[in-house]
Amino acid sequence: MRLALLTHEPFYPPSGGGSAEAVYLVGELTRRSHEVHLFCPDFPDRNAVAKRFDITVHPFTGWEMNRHTRLRSLKYLAYPGALRRLVRRAARDISFDAILSQHAISAVAAGRLKADLGVPVVMNFLDFLTGFMESWPAWAMPRFVLRRLMAYELSLPKRHDADAVLTVSDELSRRFAETGYDPDQLQTIHYGYDAELFQLLTAHRSPLTVAMHGSFDTHHLGPIAVRTITDIALAKPETHFLFIGRETDAVKKMAKRVLAAAPSAKLECTGFIPYGEVAGRLGQATVGIIPYESSSGAHCAFVAKLVEYAALGLPVVSTPLAGVKSFFGEEPSVHFSAFDGEQFANDVIDLLDNPPPRAESERLARRVAAKLDWPVICARAVNQLEAIVS
Repeated sequence: MRLALLTHEPFYPPSGGGSAEAVYLVGELTRRSHEVHLFCPDFPDRNAVAKRFDITVHPFTGWEMNRHTRLRSLKYLAYPGALRRLVRRAARDISFDAILSQHAISAVAAGRLKADLGVPVVMNFLDFLTGFMESWPAWAMPRFVLRRLMAYELSLPKRHDADAVLTVSDELSRRFAETGYDPDQLQTIHYGYDAELFQLLTAHRSPLTVAMHGSFDTHHLGPIAVRTITDIALAKPETHFLFIGRETDAVKKMAKRVLAAAPSAKLECTGFIPYGEVAGRLGQATVGIIPYESSSGAHCAFVAKLVEYAALGLPVVSTPLAGVKSFFGEEPSVHFSAFDGEQFANDVIDLLDNPPPRAESERLARRVAAKLDWPVICARAVNQLEAIVS
């Protein structure tokens, strides 16, 4: 199969969020001897990376595209049209058998390309992108605009008659089905992790270290996170808070508000950490937290943080997000708190004082390895793609 793989994220190195999946998905495709043509924003050492992964890269060079670029939202809006033109130019000389899009932004281009090229299209949704904007203030995202954006994103599979849709959660699949898209063409594949990198911790961990990692966008660190960290810092001043990722504006704003109420709070932000080194830093933690605000985007996510915390054997406190609660809801080492900072803080403190039995964390780590390791996730995705093309 000659495949056009479309994404709005630079392919390598993975930058956080859903970007890690593309690397493993490409590995599974080439392992099965499929010819992969990758259409994505340009990235460092492109030719060497293409040779390493045995793929052809068609780079987008019109403007910088990454999750921390200036004017990101405007660039995201303009990118699908530019991506469509890039693929159409390549298709003058290359006959593709199928198109696979990663995330909603490239799905816009993929849907239009189905009509242009007349080939099957499979859309892989790693989140409900516009749904996260529900946690933005109304002045930044007017609600009447947001409702239209959310409805448009969910309409993409039905609007363009996608041949199949892959999603990260049953909750997101349910929302696509509600638009009238055929449920038989929906498959939940979840979101994975690298079991070789995130192995069960056996070494002694630092006492009272509360950790969180990720891209630290606005929706990650809202009022719940601020209240949680403030209350814990006041109740247990010895607690160390470790934020593994870029020191974004959201991190700076959160730290400023916490320190105003708890000046002695011990906050550390590592800066960008390569995906392969995240597990080593998380190994310092006692508890992993996911204090997301409630939004459609958060509920539809299959949060990578939780998967990776669980793989390492870390106890977790999370707000009750539907996408992950359906998978982790019965696990003693994962506590789903409330969308309330005070209660969330109390639950973290309780977990610090009364950690779950080690055997429970180890059992969950084995379950995660069996069901969510990247080869398992990507095999499900490629199986579906092969079935559609055949």
